[in-house]
Amino acid sequence: MKPAYHLKAFLAFLIAITFSFVSFSQTTIIPYGSIWKYLDNGTNQGTAWQASGFNDAAWASGASELGYGDGDEATVVSFGGNAANKFVTTYFRQSVTIANPALYSNFTLNVEYDDGAIVYVNGVEVARARMTNPISFTKLADNPAIEDQVSSFTIPTASFSVGTNVIAVEVHQQAINSSDISFNLQLLGNDVFSASLTRGPYLQMANETAITIRWRTSAAQNSRIELGTTFGTYPTVVTDATSVTEHIIRVTGLTADTKYYYRIGNSTNMGAPDASKFFTTVPPANATRKIRIAAFGDCGRNNSTYQDQNLANYQNYLTTNGIDAPDAWILLGDNAYNAGTDAEYTSNFFGIYGNSLLKNHKLYPAPGNHDYGNNAGNKGSRAMPYYNNFTTPQLAESGGVASNKPNYYSYDIGNIHFLSLDSWGTEADDANKDMGAAGTSNLKTWINNDLAANTRKWVVAYWHHPPYTKTSHDSDNGGGGDPELPLIRQNFITYLESRGVDMIVCGHSHGYERSYLLRNFTGSWTSFVPGTHAVSSSSATYTSNSTCPYVYNSTPANHGTVYVVAGSSGASGGIQANFGAYAMPFAVNNAGIFYFETEGNRLDAKMLRSNGTVFDQFTIMKDVNTTTNYNIVNGSSVNLAASWPQSGNYTWTNTAGTTRSVSVTPPNNATTNYSVTDAFGCVTDQFSVTTTGTLPVSILTYDVRLNNNKVDINWSTSTETNNKHFTIERSANGRDFTAIGTVNGAGNSSSILQYSFVDFNPLIGTSYYRLSQTNLDDHKEYLRVKQVINNTGKDFEVKAFSGGSGILSVQINSSNNSVYQLRIYDMQGRERKNEMLNCNSGVCKKEFTLEAGVFVYEVMNSKGEKISQKVLVN
Repeated sequence: MKPAYHLKAFLAFLIAITFSFVSFSQTTIIPYGSIWKYLDNGTNQGTAWQASGFNDAAWASGASELGYGDGDEATVVSFGGNAANKFVTTYFRQSVTIANPALYSNFTLNVEYDDGAIVYVNGVEVARARMTNPISFTKLADNPAIEDQVSSFTIPTASFSVGTNVIAVEVHQQAINSSDISFNLQLLGNDVFSASLTRGPYLQMANETAITIRWRTSAAQNSRIELGTTFGTYPTVVTDATSVTEHIIRVTGLTADTKYYYRIGNSTNMGAPDASKFFTTVPPANATRKIRIAAFGDCGRNNSTYQDQNLANYQNYLTTNGIDAPDAWILLGDNAYNAGTDAEYTSNFFGIYGNSLLKNHKLYPAPGNHDYGNNAGNKGSRAMPYYNNFTTPQLAESGGVASNKPNYYSYDIGNIHFLSLDSWGTEADDANKDMGAAGTSNLKTWINNDLAANTRKWVVAYWHHPPYTKTSHDSDNGGGGDPELPLIRQNFITYLESRGVDMIVCGHSHGYERSYLLRNFTGSWTSFVPGTHAVSSSSATYTSNSTCPYVYNSTPANHGTVYVVAGSSGASGGIQANFGAYAMPFAVNNAGIFYFETEGNRLDAKMLRSNGTVFDQFTIMKDVNTTTNYNIVNGSSVNLAASWPQSGNYTWTNTAGTTRSVSVTPPNNATTNYSVTDAFGCVTDQFSVTTTGTLPVSILTYDVRLNNNKVDINWSTSTETNNKHFTIERSANGRDFTAIGTVNGAGNSSSILQYSFVDFNPLIGTSYYRLSQTNLDDHKEYLRVKQVINNTGKDFEVKAFSGGSGILSVQINSSNNSVYQLRIYDMQGRERKNEMLNCNSGVCKKEFTLEAGVFVYEVMNSKGEKISQKVLVN
């Protein structure tokens, strides 16, 4: 029986990862699926075709896999006109450039063939499979016939020349009436440096301007990283002279949302250039592109049936969709079975992902019970290998508020704020020691401060133990070995829901389960009542009018939360009674990867099943179904834009157009209503445009300028009628605006009046400022838009929040050692505090006692760069 194509590819993948255990640092020189020249006319080519000087211009070319008979070939070759007497030999050639073979200790050649093959490099044989001498073009492969064998060979460095090298392969049939042949080939270069490399590289604690790169060597040595934005060119060098085996190097001074290639090594040897060693710095909050996240739960089982298949399918998904790497790779715990030992991490986690994801995926882990040795006696320990293996942003190096804990922390990726939590460990300094404890706790206090300071659109929390599950674990079975599950449901999740968490993702159960949009459901599994506990009972798959997205506004915060169980990246098995029912109806007992994307106010998620299909998908939209009123002068035009992104056409009423934004010129002295709807009639925005001969406000001037790291906005009016106030709005793309301040109007005036507003913390890059005016009857009129380009980056961030009792905490996150001047003003402009702070790189905090009210803090570094913002003290 013929193996299916995905099984053949999987067998090739197993060969590749098996050899990756020998050296975690390999460079792909010829990938599977590459283009080959081939000759399939049954002629005898002798030996000249094997050498580099042979002219193969007349040969055909095509992508591998090449062959016939299986039905899965990318390129079908000929066997001649007689099925009973087919060509015995088919020839393949490819030229490849290797700039410096000496950078590699040796090369790994993985060849897929059916039935026999011989491989030559620059005319010299380097490998053969199932072929005995003497060789001729009519020589049949050895008995018995095989089906798509994959063999791996180690090729010495001396086989390759500097510059162009020719790989030539002849594939032979085992019989002249054989039904098929197959050919595919992968060539990997093994770095010289990798002889001492036992783990890594892997990427930690990334933010917009910095990243930590880690690796492990068998012997102590110094550290060197080279990087740049062009592959093969590495102008930036970071070194550490300390001789260590655990290399943890922080790279700073980078540009946000920029792809960097890198290589690691020491002062003597550097790893070879490798196109798969790259990272993209974190996109800023105002990024308009899609933000992509992959979540792996319970992955470290070293199970080829699930872990390896999921990896192969996930990589195929990225390739098919043109994705280099997601913006974050989150781990849901149980990252190395069975006891989370360092050896298990080496074989079950770093060994599996070392030659693929770890080189280019920015990693943000959470621990599970197996990371604690699956031993309740270790709950208070922070000496487990998990804590030695990962560097987490506990000091707010990647955004959020510092937790000062290695096991739970927060960070920002684009417009998403993440909480990575620990559902197993306990805290020695906390009376209520874990997530399942009732009442207040240090953890809850930190979460409260962190989410109060958050300004990102989306909030996603993840940890190991799920509050709802009926897969391999039972969330109702608190007394049966999982006491954390019901306690977390009863004592913790409503705390998050009430603070605006949009989605909670967990592992532990080895299947996939997904809820409705839930709120305040803390009872047992069968006590779920859709009308009481589900804000929406739609499937939210967003494929029809009956499966509309979950839709809500950002405020109030208690809008509902989607719960996902995704603990099947490395395991699958076992279900409990009522699996796939009640609050978690979208469920499958199978392995897979959870993947989601945000774009503005839209979130799309899916479960990538290990067999290559998508099992489940859902969509959430926030702050849609809007109503907007415009007042414009007769004969003027106005741009109308839908509040949500989508890939297909938009449906507009009272105007032509199918794009997200349209320009309309309504009739004079009238009110004209417009609307825009999505493809299924699930979401609709309304617009009312009123035209008049004169406007309530006549704008005389409108000026927006960048001035010493702040933006000054000034405007003047010649007349005002019933003018309540002006609103200043800011946008990163000229389409999605957010209000950043208001200025009171004059009501009625016929004199020239001057107005101003200052944005003390402008966006980096291009931004747009829109001025609107609101009448006393609350009708709004959009007046002017101006663009500003701010290329002045800052090497520090400031966050401030009130802890109650008049306490104001100011936190400076700095990439360099610096002296900062901190001033605090009240709303009358009076200076209330003025202090100089000597801060090392990392986090620097200061607390002040003030009366309740609104204040402005201003932080200036030694270069004169300032960050200012309002803060409420309670």
